Amino acid sequence: MATTTSSSSSVREFELEKEIKRQEVSLDELSSLSSSRSVYQKNGNLFFLTSTEKAKTSAQKQLDYAKSEIDKIRSQT
Repeated sequence: MATTTSSSSSVREFELEKEIKRQEVSLDELSSLSSSRSVYQKNGNLFFLTSTEKAKTSAQKQLDYAKSEIDKIRSQT
């Protein structure tokens, strides 16, 4: 049972690491755009037009959440 928990947490940790990289790239890409530019942001299965500032805020929140989740996993092991 312990190996199953360990392998599932390592899979989750790997997925979170991928999410962190994805959000970091998103933040870098959004930072390179002018603030007056509009971008599409995925919300569920749909894309909505929004400002770069709102998209950066959302990406930063997702990044912070993923980092906190990976910290929780690492502190349990």
